[in-house]
Amino acid sequence: MSANKVWQCITCGWIYSEAEGLPDEDIAPGTAWEDVPEDWCCPDCGMDKSDFTMVEVGSNGLGF
Repeated sequence: MSANKVWQCITCGWIYSEAEGLPDEDIAPGTAWEDVPEDWCCPDCGMDKSDFTMVEVGSNGLGF
């Protein structure tokens, strides 16, 4: 079983989940991070996509 990849804003901690996507911004569930537009910004603090870091979450949702 593969881990769910999530990306966290290093400024505010907001999480983008590849599994959930961001339908309100026309990013469908299952959209890989590399397919999120380069000009996309954090919906909470406005930081650039480059200010996110990948976090692998285990099946228990706690990172292990």
